[in-house]
This record gives sequence, structure tokens and C-alpha cells, in this order.
Amino acid sequence: MMKPALQLRTGTQLTMTPQLQQAIHLLQLSTLDLQQELQMALESNPLLDLEEEQTIEQPETPLSQDEWSDTIPEELPLDARWDDVYTNGSNNTPGAAEDSWNIEHNAQAIDLTSHVREQILLMDMDPREQLMTDTLLDALEPSGYLGTGLEDLVRGLRQQGLADLAQAEMERMLARLQQCEPTGVFARDLRECLLLQLDQRSSDTPWLAQTRRLIRQFLEPLGQNDRRLLKRRLSLDDDALDEVIHTIRSLNPRPGQDFEAVDQHLVVPDLILRYHGRHGWQVELNQDALPKLRIQPDYAAMVRRADKSEDNTFLKEHLQEARWLLKSLSSRNDTLLRVGQEIMTRQAGFIDHGDEALKPMILADIAQAVDMHESTISRVTTRKYIHTPRGIKELKYFFSSHVGQEGDAHASTAIRARIRKFIGDEAPRRPLSDARLVQLLADNGIMVARRTVAKYREAMGIPSSSERKRLA
Repeated sequence: MMKPALQLRTGTQLTMTPQLQQAIHLLQLSTLDLQQELQMALESNPLLDLEEEQTIEQPETPLSQDEWSDTIPEELPLDARWDDVYTNGSNNTPGAAEDSWNIEHNAQAIDLTSHVREQILLMDMDPREQLMTDTLLDALEPSGYLGTGLEDLVRGLRQQGLADLAQAEMERMLARLQQCEPTGVFARDLRECLLLQLDQRSSDTPWLAQTRRLIRQFLEPLGQNDRRLLKRRLSLDDDALDEVIHTIRSLNPRPGQDFEAVDQHLVVPDLILRYHGRHGWQVELNQDALPKLRIQPDYAAMVRRADKSEDNTFLKEHLQEARWLLKSLSSRNDTLLRVGQEIMTRQAGFIDHGDEALKPMILADIAQAVDMHESTISRVTTRKYIHTPRGIKELKYFFSSHVGQEGDAHASTAIRARIRKFIGDEAPRRPLSDARLVQLLADNGIMVARRTVAKYREAMGIPSSSERKRLA
């Protein structure tokens, strides 16, 4: 029979205090999220202040720095399991949710719908026409095509009060909107899109009638590169057919693609890679990315050591919170710098030679080098960016699995870059097969299987050699 008993055990355990949770939370935030977090702290804590551009002599406070610093360690133990702090993704601080990344700080440029709407505002329309226009505009896809069938749009407008609306009237309004820029917008399919653009070409364009007929009737044979059928049906020789195909290729099958690039996230680099002469490439913090905070000297001077009044207690609590926040920010920056410098030291070849020189590297490699846990490295490198001579890259970008035997391994990212380069340099009429790509990689000392090449090619959205030949 088991009897209850008391036992004394000794051991060490990391206590996840609120201050430590804050330090880990700040570590996993992106720069844009952190900017918002710091702004909230500035608004809620009167002891926090923005650091002035000029150096300000701070008065001595009656409360000594050492007295308040004894509870703040020199180094915050950020190397803790994330599960020890947050059990799931629902515990994020308000305003730092995952979805906020999708809407914050988008590039301030006009999108396709706004661009077309500005042109429509210059048209003279009555309320009936305006309702039809708004319906068509709502159905406009980012690619520039009309995303809903005209019959469905007419049916919906009839239910909204235009009971007498005829299909022909909607067709006329659509034709009117199809005159907007970019040319080809509001097309219902590829043929209509190309024909709208062809209508804007000069009447002396070579073989214009044959080009229009090819688009209307023979796009499928063109996609299959059936030149014999095209020459016979269009009564063209090889040179004339080449001119017709050249004209078609000069048209834009996605008229809205220039505006699709507008919906990009504004990326603020956390780190900057700079060259310092004999010291080589050094990783530095982007000092302009975050506001510079300090303790508000006037309020801090009002804190009294033994005063138990409500006002003094309020100031003491906020002073401690402010110092914890500054310490957490300092630890975040130090950790980010250490990890960023180690990554770029290991991937030094990337600076001179690009993606093809990337080496295999996993989180455990960096974790071991900087004496941290892998989960910490994952937090540090997620949504953190570095400005390099080859563009702004996420720190996660430099990690990739190895392919090949130990001692002769290559980064999968580097292999993808080489495959992309080989295909980019291929002759259009003689595209490289996967087997040929395997041989070219082997000539460069990279031994991979053909199925691996096919997997990487498909992951990059590159068609097979037979499909590339038809598109050539």
C-alpha cells in the first residue's frame, strides 16, 4: 500500500516571468510589428520617451541605478522553448497577429481597379450606366480579365432594380470599358484580350488580317507549334508566319500584371551588410528601422526611494517596465546581430557569386555556433531581413538542406539556382532535358538524380523540355 511522504529535491528550472515572456515575444516580432509594439509602449508608459537627436545631459535621479538593476540580469535567457511561453498561436499580443502581416505597410501605389476607376470618372454616365459600370468593375480580376460571366452579371443587375436590362446593353457598356488602359482590360478570355490589343495596332502592321485570324481560330495549334497546319490554313510561308507569331508574342496576355506587383509588402531590413575595407563584410543593425527609446529623465527624477504614495508607486512600476523593455530590446538586437553575423560568415560565397554559392546550412548549425537552442534561431530568422549587395533577403533564405554525400554536399537552393541558369541560357529550339541537366550539374561537381532535378524544376514552375519547345 502506497503511503504519502514528503521528499526534498534540488534542481534548476527556468522560470518564465512576465519580463522574460516579453523578451521572447519581442525577439519573434518582425521590424514592422515591433515598431507598432514600441509605439503602444510609448503611449501607455509615461516613463518612456523618444531619444532626441542631440545628446541631452540627464539629471541624477535620487534612486540609484544599481538599486533598480539588481533584478534585471546582464543577459536575458532568451534561449527557451517557445511552448514554455505560448501554447498556441492565439496568445499573440493584439496588433501582432499573423494576419496583420498581410495588410500592413503595403506599397503606396495604385492598383488596377483604382487605375481603371480614375478613367471611368472622366466618362459621362447616368445613374443606370454607373450601376452597370460598378458591377463590371467589381468583377474585374487582378489579371485584367472579367472574372464573372456577362449573363450572371445581367441577372444580378435585374435583381437590383434594372429589370428591363438587356444583354445587348450590357455588351455595349462592356465594350465601352474595354477602351480603358491597359489595353486588353475587361476581356472575357485570352482571344478577346489579344484581339483588343491587336485593334490598337497600326493598320500597316505586317500580316494584320492573318494575325487576327490566327488568334480567333488557331490558338491551340499555335500552342502546339503546329507550323505546318498554320502555314496551310493561313496561306503563309515560314518568314511570314514568323512575323505573325512575333506580333502575337508582343501582346500581353495578362494586361493587369504590371499592377499585380503593386500588392507587395514593404520590407524593412533589420540588418545591413556593409564592407569595411580590411575588416571585410560586417553585419550592422539598421539604426533607422526602430525608434530610439530612453527613460524620461524628468519623471524618473521624481521617483523617491522610500515613498509609498500612490503616485510614487505608479512611477516606480512604470520605471521598472521601461527598463525591462529597453533591456529586452538590447538583448533582441544583440541576438539578431550574433545570428546574422554567423549566417553571413558561413555564406560568404553568396556575396560574390550569388545563389549558386550557397552552402548547405540548417538551424542546428547556427544554434551550435552561437550556443543557443534551435527554436531561438528559428524565431530570430523568421521575418527578419538583411540588406545585402544582392538585394534584401530574409535570414531564413540562407538555410537549405544538403544534397549529396557528406563531404560533397550542395545546398538545394544553390542547385535550383544552377538549374534556373542552365535553362535560362538554353537554345529555345533545343531545350535541355532533365537528363541533360543532370549531366551539366555533374560536370560542375554536383551529383543528383534525374528525379531530383525534375522535382526542383517543377517546384520553380518551369515546364518540361517538350513544353518549353512548344512555347519557343
